[in-house]
Amino acid sequence: MSKRRLSLQQQRRISKKHHLDQELNADTATLSMGLVIARFSKQAKILELSDGDGDQHIFRCHIRANILDLVAGDMVRWQPGAPTGVVVAVMPRKSLMSRPDSNGKLRPLAANVSQIAIVIAPEPAPHQNLVDRYLVAIEHLGIQPLLVINKTDLVGEHTEHLERLKALYQGLGYPVIAVSTKQNRGLDQLRSALDGESTVFVGQSGVGKSSLVNLICPEAGAAVSALSLADKGRHTTTNANLYTLDSGGYLIDSPGIREFGLWHMEPAEVAAGFIEFRPFLGQCKFRNCRHLDEPGCAILEASGDKAISGSRITSYQQIVKELNQR
Repeated sequence: MSKRRLSLQQQRRISKKHHLDQELNADTATLSMGLVIARFSKQAKILELSDGDGDQHIFRCHIRANILDLVAGDMVRWQPGAPTGVVVAVMPRKSLMSRPDSNGKLRPLAANVSQIAIVIAPEPAPHQNLVDRYLVAIEHLGIQPLLVINKTDLVGEHTEHLERLKALYQGLGYPVIAVSTKQNRGLDQLRSALDGESTVFVGQSGVGKSSLVNLICPEAGAAVSALSLADKGRHTTTNANLYTLDSGGYLIDSPGIREFGLWHMEPAEVAAGFIEFRPFLGQCKFRNCRHLDEPGCAILEASGDKAISGSRITSYQQIVKELNQR
């Protein structure tokens, strides 16, 4: 029986696969370890990690076609080239932070994150439910949270509310740092908290994330803009960018996030993300209790006994009700 002839498209596909296999099996001496510091469509900026001269070398590389979700913080194997190199493979991730896009699909934002800093400020007005959404997502990811209250030099109608939030989250055991770039307050404490960590800054646009990045990493040159007249910050950062710290850690400045979607989570996962709920989970009268208005709910009873803050109960219920509407 004669051999079946391959179509031109099949021949090209086989040739391309053979080429990719050659790249993967290339002599390890020609491959370098690198860290993705920024992603631009089909290219990425790579920080070389294998050079022993103590200097930091950054290269622009093409991303191999079969690598789909490459983000800041990814560890990669790449091959030098002229004028650009090629990212050959992505190393296994320790963690992955994602956010929903306009279509509701989770989009990878940053990889190998060890700490997420939630930045809030007197302006725009801080919302506890937004902070709680961040904390639920961070707890679900198993990443260390840090709450940063920025612009503490501003005194206004939201000052007392900020103080209540600070007391609430410190009481729950979350680390909270109050800073002011204008008054140089709390910055040493913040730098110490970033030492040796790979940290993502998140929060509403306009809370001063990029200003903090500029101060901690002057070489970053991140764009900073003032609040708009509508009290909504303009999106000054369009891609996640990673910056190296003198302490040996990394800082990732993320795009402005107005809300943190939890639509992909089940109510039980949301409840587990409220850390003070955990001692009472599984003790409700009904096994499928949603902790809304069910009789015999251990969470609601704990709230009545002041073991759980009423504001946190309200925040949890708002999240779960929104999930039920989807």
